[in-house]
Amino acid sequence: MDDAEVIERILDGDRDAFALLLKRHESLVSRLVAAHVPAEQAAEVAHEAFIRAFKGLHRYRPIKPFRNWLTTVTLRCCKDFWRRAYRNKEAPVCDLSEDGQRWLDTALAARSNEEFETLARRRELGEILEAVLAMLPPLDRMVLTLSYLEERPTRETAEMLGISVPNVKVRAFRAKRKLKIFLKRYGIQGEEHEA
Repeated sequence: MDDAEVIERILDGDRDAFALLLKRHESLVSRLVAAHVPAEQAAEVAHEAFIRAFKGLHRYRPIKPFRNWLTTVTLRCCKDFWRRAYRNKEAPVCDLSEDGQRWLDTALAARSNEEFETLARRRELGEILEAVLAMLPPLDRMVLTLSYLEERPTRETAEMLGISVPNVKVRAFRAKRKLKIFLKRYGIQGEEHEA
């Protein structure tokens, strides 16, 4: 039975058939969520994505594969996770581990591009990136993550987030500018290191 037939059964009242969709697409949702939210929150966000998919199943139109629709639902859950985190955030730099704080302190003290490039190779870069991205509004964060970190085409990013292509471009431009300002404020600058 393909996804469309399973969905038809669910909409006809066979709620247990949703377990088939869950089993079929669990790895997709898990991968997407793991790429966009902290590991300790991934299971909760994935669960939320499936709940939303179940509740919104009547809105699915089989023009595109169910997998695409589920991807959009999942990414919106990730965006909502960051929206909640952004609303409740404290200064993200304070949340850095001791190693991350040490790295930031060292990076701030670095005088040359060569010293900075050496430091940038360290594993704490991911933590610094998370701290900087956490300063952005949720939708801007998702736009940058999909467009630049995952290197998805602008049109695909727009479809996944349910916004227009020009909106993706504008948000990416503004978000990169905000990141540059943050990095410059902390002394991390130079043409090679622009966001």
